[in-house]
Amino acid sequence: MNKTEMIDHIARQADISKAAAGRALDALVGAIRTTLKKGGTVTLVGFGTFAVGKRVARSGRNPRTGEAIKIRAAKVPKFRPGKGLKDAIN
Repeated sequence: MNKTEMIDHIARQADISKAAAGRALDALVGAIRTTLKKGGTVTLVGFGTFAVGKRVARSGRNPRTGEAIKIRAAKVPKFRPGKGLKDAIN
């Protein structure tokens, strides 16, 4: 499902216009992005938790040349599914 399909689905389920559904989806994604950028977590009970993880610096290899390279440490977004989501899938 892509963003357009998600907006269509939200509009149908919530009985709102596609424009309003698009704004709602953008607001949700923006709120998650802003919170993660500040180092916080976002928990949607029954769905899951978005958090920021840390990846340590490490060495790797350029697959084309085989040359050793250094990969910098980074913050990465992580998602941990909640019980309700796991139960819905299984």
